[in-house]
Amino acid sequence: MEQRRIMVVEDHAQTRELLQYNLQAAGYEVRAAGGGEQGLDTMHRWRPDLVLLDIMLPEMDGLEVCRRLKQVASLRSVPVIMLTARGDEVDRVVGLELGAEDYIVKPFSPRELILRIKNALRRAGTEPDSVDDIWRHEGLVVNFAAHEMDVDGEKRQLTATEHRLLKELVQARGRVLSRDRLLDTVWNTDFEGASRTVDTHMRRLRAKLDAYADCIETVRGVGYRFKA
Repeated sequence: MEQRRIMVVEDHAQTRELLQYNLQAAGYEVRAAGGGEQGLDTMHRWRPDLVLLDIMLPEMDGLEVCRRLKQVASLRSVPVIMLTARGDEVDRVVGLELGAEDYIVKPFSPRELILRIKNALRRAGTEPDSVDDIWRHEGLVVNFAAHEMDVDGEKRQLTATEHRLLKELVQARGRVLSRDRLLDTVWNTDFEGASRTVDTHMRRLRAKLDAYADCIETVRGVGYRFKA
C-alpha cells in the first residue's frame, strides 16, 4: 500500500523531530518545516495527505497558514490537525471555522496522535472504509448509493444536496463541521451570507430524519456534528 504523506509544521525542533520519528515508525512518509512560509512552500511542491500544524509559529501563525492553505484549490481538501499548547476555546473554534479537521492539545501521547491521524485520513477518504454505501444506526438506514433512507421502516427520498450533506455528517460523525466547510464540500461555494443556506437545508434534513433528528447536533457559533 502506498505510504500516506504527512506534513509537519512545528517550530520547536525537539517536538518536530519527535513527531517525525513517531510518524515514520507508524509507516507514514514525513516532511517537516519550522515555519509557516517554509511549510506552505513545501506543501505546494509536495502535496501531503494530511497536515499537522502548530498554532504558535513565528512570523506567520498556524491559523494564517491554515487560511492560506484552504485558499489553494489543489490543497483545499487536505485535512489539517491543529497542534496547540493552549486550551483556549477561541483558538479551537477559529481553527475549525478556517477548515481544520481536528485539533490536539499538547502534551499528547503518540498513540493518540496516530489515532487522530488515522481517523482524519479515513474521513477524508484516503484510508479504506470512509463511509459504506449502506449505513445503519438503530432504525435509521441510509442507502448512499440510491440517495434514500428508511426511518423506522418508512422510506424517505433525499435530494442531491441532502444526500451530500448527510454523507459529510456521517463520514465525520463525532466531529464538528463548520458551516464554511460544509459550504465548500457540499455546495462548493463560499459567498457571503450563504451560511443561511446550510441552516435551511439542515432543518429540512432533520425533518426527514424524524425521530433521529437530534443525531444532528448544533454546535453554537461553529457548525454541526453528527452524534451517532
